[in-house]
Amino acid sequence: MAIPKIVHYCWFGGKEKPDSVKKCIESWKKFLPDYQLMEWNEDNFNIEKLKYTKEAYAEGKYAFVSDVARIEALYQYGGIYMDTDVEVLKSFNSLLNTRCILGMEEKEYVATSFMAFEKGHPLVKEFLKLYENIRFLDENGQINTGTNVTKLTNMLMEKGFVQENHYQELEEGIKIYPKDFFSPYDYINCHYNITENSYCVHHFAVSWMSKKEQVKKRIKKQLSKILGPKKMNKIREKIKG
Repeated sequence: MAIPKIVHYCWFGGKEKPDSVKKCIESWKKFLPDYQLMEWNEDNFNIEKLKYTKEAYAEGKYAFVSDVARIEALYQYGGIYMDTDVEVLKSFNSLLNTRCILGMEEKEYVATSFMAFEKGHPLVKEFLKLYENIRFLDENGQINTGTNVTKLTNMLMEKGFVQENHYQELEEGIKIYPKDFFSPYDYINCHYNITENSYCVHHFAVSWMSKKEQVKKRIKKQLSKILGPKKMNKIREKIKG
């Protein structure tokens, strides 16, 4: 079974999309003109279905609601999920005759900003079941901000995935590509590593972070532009040492 030409994305909270998001969606339309775009929001996703999504939505943590919405959409329909800060660079058509496409990001984690699956893939079913058994708030009312990237990477490690930046194939037709294919942005040193292999780029808007963390990230990005990634890395190593 091939991956269908459907692009899923999430937009919860009802705010108008900023220009940066509109620009990314325009890139999807440009390079994927024959793909169906499906937006998931309060009107077509049942937030009340799981305690996790109900609690996350009540806290205004919409990125965590989308963690569940994206995998439910992929399980029900199949297709491609992309975060709204993912810019497409070329068509995915040559990749779709398969069951599952994933890619790595920094620190050799498996990204969830881009995921592609056939309809009803068993890995997506397993991922959904995980969310059925966890809460967004712990017994003290504290937010559980563990990321879906960590959850997915841990699941794949149980299937034989190793955290090394090279192409890997696992059971159930799972194909995992190196960082430069779908996530060629180094969010640690704040620079792009786009190559001829790159199909899209995740710009890491990190809407799930606190306002304070987002400000720190923007400052770091500006410093990287001024100093360059090598100097930024040297500064980081000195601070660690």
